Amino acid sequence: MRLLLLGATGLVGSNALELALASDAFSEVMAPTRKPLAPAAKLVNPVVSHLEDLIPELASLKPQAVICALGTTQAKAGSKEAFRHVDHELPVAFGKAAHAAGAETFALVSAVGASADSRFFYTRTKGEVERDIQAIGFRSLTICRPSLIGGERQETRRAEHAAMALIRILTPVLPKRFRINPASSIAAVLIKAVTEARPGLRWIASDGMN
Repeated sequence: MRLLLLGATGLVGSNALELALASDAFSEVMAPTRKPLAPAAKLVNPVVSHLEDLIPELASLKPQAVICALGTTQAKAGSKEAFRHVDHELPVAFGKAAHAAGAETFALVSAVGASADSRFFYTRTKGEVERDIQAIGFRSLTICRPSLIGGERQETRRAEHAAMALIRILTPVLPKRFRINPASSIAAVLIKAVTEARPGLRWIASDGMN
């Protein structure tokens, strides 16, 4: 299977990349990035200044499955518009192009609380990307809704770090869906989703990724 992996330099995406390269289920792993990845067998790493530049190439690359682990924060992106571009516009544009190129399987990293009707910008954007990916028509679609994602990031997210410290303290009394989800666990769920490619839509809540 030829896999398109979006967000390969992120926390979840880098874990998914490692698992995908080690799996016999994939003959090729296409991971577009802005900076080169370390060379590896089966890895195809188009390096582009803007990820959307690769979208017209999907017709010839013909991925059979897509894992979308794209994600940022408004603080890192610099504006609501830039955040929405990464977390909504890119996933939907790649999803449409991959589906048109023949991909039937898609797995998306969203977030707990995602809702297109949310009054909060972050969860509303996540809900809108879920809605719009569903509308594309993939034969197999898995949407993962993790809580805070645990692991070693390359960049510092102060607010998230503080929240995770608080959650660790409260873990014994918190409902499972609000506990920290290890990036490695989320990645494993994504890989399983696209290799099994079960027909229909599946939602995986945070308590299913611990």
